[in-house]
Amino acid sequence: MTDLSGFQHPRLARMYVETSAAADQRGGREHRRRLLDGLEGRVIEIGAGNGRNFAHYPKTVTEVVAVEPEDTLRRFAQAEAASAPVPVRVVAGHAEALPGEAHGFDAAVVSLVLCSVPSPAAALAEIARVLTPDGTLRFYEHVRSSNLALGLFEDAITPLWRRMAGGCHPNRDTLAAIRRAGFAVEEVERFAFAPQPPVPALAHLIGRARLNL
Repeated sequence: MTDLSGFQHPRLARMYVETSAAADQRGGREHRRRLLDGLEGRVIEIGAGNGRNFAHYPKTVTEVVAVEPEDTLRRFAQAEAASAPVPVRVVAGHAEALPGEAHGFDAAVVSLVLCSVPSPAAALAEIARVLTPDGTLRFYEHVRSSNLALGLFEDAITPLWRRMAGGCHPNRDTLAAIRRAGFAVEEVERFAFAPQPPVPALAHLIGRARLNL
């Protein structure tokens, strides 16, 4: 059984549950809808959190396997799964050791996840393993800004932010990591987004990529 003790942040998880609803009202709901629009078949969602994405899956999705390592968030996700418009199975696990056989999923979804995994390269390698050869990756992440001043600001706050936010690195170049992992980026949009005050307007991106094997 996978040891998930290092992923437990109950106080931060409860805070996230409270703030995620406000973030969705400020634009996050539309970001989630765009992230998942057009998905089909069997999907694995990595780092499902408290299940805020579940309500937005289109009915062309036949099953969602939602992987979440944090116990508190996983309980909330299980409650959200009961009212989802598609079948959702919430399981314990983490990005670097995904459940499921090779080539078992048509698509993978990461939503504010690759900023906080210990190794983005290892997580993306696992995602590539479980996807079909022409599988797609949908991503919604906050990343290091291409604006020089904001990028330097994100670099400066990362050491403290990482300790306060469960390992989150707001200055990661996630798009480059996705490309290095063998994915061809088909669509990407960058934007600044502050989930709620007093959080600064950090750089985010939404996009889709396909395995380029």
